[in-house]
Amino acid sequence: MAELVVVAFDTENDADRVLNELNKLRREYLIDLSDAVVAIREPQGKVHIKQSVSMVGHGASYGALSGALWGTLVGLLFMNPIAGFAVGSLVGAGTGALSGSLVDFGIDDDLIREMGQTLQPGTSALFLLVRKAQPEKVLAELKGFGGRVMRSSLSPDQEARLQAALRQVGSTEPTPQTA
Repeated sequence: MAELVVVAFDTENDADRVLNELNKLRREYLIDLSDAVVAIREPQGKVHIKQSVSMVGHGASYGALSGALWGTLVGLLFMNPIAGFAVGSLVGAGTGALSGSLVDFGIDDDLIREMGQTLQPGTSALFLLVRKAQPEKVLAELKGFGGRVMRSSLSPDQEARLQAALRQVGSTEPTPQTA
């Protein structure tokens, strides 16, 4: 079962920085994200939502492939498979993109918009749907990013550990040297 975690940050760029770090951890198989979304509230108050999974792109590519296949098969019936391939690809990509834009995947967009409106202008939030994670290793990498947990489905103990890790000073900062 996936866990929902929403973390608010004090600047517009912090949520993107944390998401980039989590993507590095994903490539190392330390965390498995089902979905990740960044919400940014501009100083003027408008909320921008950046989805990490583009369903339009997935739909268009799947539609183009299946359209090409079916177009080629229909084209063979009419002795013109190349035209069938081309027309099938175009029609499939268009219908796939349209169907992808109508699909809501992962975290509910209404929840993201609603919570995005509660952010202060000039801040951001990161919405995560986590399937699996190596908590100790992930928390160690998130030290010092700041932020506060706005909402989560984690246990109170896990949420407190995440909040503490976000507030800790990271290990990448230089240590003061005495003379």
